[in-house]
Parts: sequence; C-alpha cells; structure tokens
Amino acid sequence: MQHSLSTVFLDRATLDLGDLDLRALEAACASFTSYPGTTPEQALERLAGQQVAITNKVVIDRAMMQANPQLKLILIAATGTNNVDLQAAREQGVVVCNCQAYGTPAVAQHTLMLMLVLVTRFESYRQAVRDGAWQRSSQFCLLDYPIGELSGRTLGILGYGELGQAVGRLAEAFGMRVLVGALPGREQAGRPALAELLPQIDVLSLHCPLTEQTRDLIGAQQLALMKAGSLLINTGRGGLVNETALAAALRSGHLGGAACDVLSVEPPAEGNPLLDDTLPNLVITPHSAWGSREARQRIVGQLEANLCSFIAGAPQRQVNG
Repeated sequence: MQHSLSTVFLDRATLDLGDLDLRALEAACASFTSYPGTTPEQALERLAGQQVAITNKVVIDRAMMQANPQLKLILIAATGTNNVDLQAAREQGVVVCNCQAYGTPAVAQHTLMLMLVLVTRFESYRQAVRDGAWQRSSQFCLLDYPIGELSGRTLGILGYGELGQAVGRLAEAFGMRVLVGALPGREQAGRPALAELLPQIDVLSLHCPLTEQTRDLIGAQQLALMKAGSLLINTGRGGLVNETALAAALRSGHLGGAACDVLSVEPPAEGNPLLDDTLPNLVITPHSAWGSREARQRIVGQLEANLCSFIAGAPQRQVNG
C-alpha cells in the first residue's frame, strides 16, 4: 500500500468557482497545490516533484511525463481523456483515472430545457416583453409566435447510455414517444439506422461521444431527411453536427429550430456560422449543461475516491489499464 501523495491541481477554476468543498480531497494528499489555470509553458514546471496531477483541460503529453518520472497518477476532472496521452502514460507506468456519470441530472434537465425553450418560443416572447410589445397590445396576451407542445411528439435519441436514458425518461414524462437510433458501426436489433430514424421523429437529441465514426454525424444529407419543422438538440459534442449545414437548414426554414450547448471549437472561434445572430430559432448555451454545483461536487467526490483507491492499490475508473 502506498502512502499519501503530493498532488497538484493544474486548472481548478475550470471546476471550482469557490462554491465546492475540497476538504476531503485535500486531506487525502500529502500536499495539495492548486492553480486557477495553467498554460502549456507552465505545466512542466508545475508538475515538477508532484506524484499526482489533476487536470481538466490542461494537456499532459509524453514529454511532460518523461520529464517527471516521479508522476504516478493523473486524475482527469472530466470524462473525456483526449488531453492526456494514454499510451505514453501506460508506457511510463502512470495510472490515469477519469470521472464518469457525474453530470447526468444536470445535462438531462438542460436538454429538456432547450426543447421547451424552442417549442414554446420562449426567447421570442421574452424579447417581445422587453421590447414593450405586450404593453402596447390591444388584448390580454401575445400569441405572435407559434407555440407547440412536447406531448405527442416523437423524440429520437442517438447515444443511449446513462445520459440518453435519463433524457428519455424525462421526455416520456412530458408525453413524448421515444425512439432510440443505432449509431454508425454499432447496429443493434430493434434500433433503426440513422436514415430510417430521422424521417420518423420531431426532435433529435444527441448524446453520443465524438469519434471518427460520429464526426459530422448530422450533415446536410441527414438534416434533409428530418421532417420539416423538426428540432435538433446537441448537448453531446460540437463535432457531431456540421455547423455550416445546420445554419443553412435553419436559414432555409426546413428545421423549426436548433439548440446547442457545444460547438466544434471551444471557446468558439470568430466566424463560427452558428454565432450569426440573424439565424432564426437557434439557441446556444456555453457548454454549461454539465455545470450545476451538485454535478461539480460529484466530480470532486470522484477525484477523492479515485485517489484513495489508487493509494489502496486498487485503482477505479482507470482508463489506461
């Protein structure tokens, strides 16, 4: 059994806004140092002498591991592992553990919120009140924008892990019918292929990982297969949707609306077609679906559990075993 280890958290501000309790995590460490953020140039220096590194978005590559042979454990304060060279870690004998399923309630409720914002034309009515349109109205209400209901509509879900299933349960509570589609290369009995799914649904919600098979999963061809007036929700990964094609489908009026919590480049680069504020019925949220205080505290709990299990000689949530 190993003893407590010296630990550095390279980008604490990506997780903790001063509202989380990190005392158990800190107590599990021989020493605990944290930085709000770390540039690539600072990372090598800050890893020096540390046996455990906690990172959310700071890249830890082969050169950094080779320069820090004392490094034993990398804890990722997220699910995605693309910021850590897993092969190099395996070769260097460094265990890498991530966090999983911490944001399910937060992302699921955000997904339904986005559907409701679109189907009720919430933003249009909110702006109308701000502009004084209700105050000038000759009658008691405004009905200038078509309001729909989720009840009775069919939701298509791509990616039916814990998160997709949670969204399905909430959708059914709103009276929606749920169809689960098959991902490319992962055909399953009873799940329609994408081309078969899209013409049947009124709302499409994406919850699958971004891989070479799912990049640009929804492009011009797929959008054209969707019903006129249907909605697209993406709280998965930005690269799942071809952003130029989505902008065109909204501008043409074929899609009734879209809502994205993720974009292909984050923070978004100038010139992203989905940042054009003339696009109709588009809602963008800044990759915030996961970020409830409760979800972020669950990450802290998993970081502490991952560290303690490693110290006990039985690593959990290891992604490079």
